[in-house]
Amino acid sequence: MADYWWAALGLVLIIEGLGPMFFPNRWRAYLRKIADQPTIQMQQLGGFLVIAGVLLLIFFAP
Repeated sequence: MADYWWAALGLVLIIEGLGPMFFPNRWRAYLRKIADQPTIQMQQLGGFLVIAGVLLLIFFAP
């Protein structure tokens, strides 16, 4: 079971690293835009992402 967690973490790191590796200037501009968003909007986006992730795990995890 722990192997799945390590594999999932590895995939997240790969996916997260693609943006800065291939598009560093766009990535920097994107992060600046995100930093300028109101706190409540950031919290709502974070909540949506957590719920989407949980639903994906429920429906597609072995």
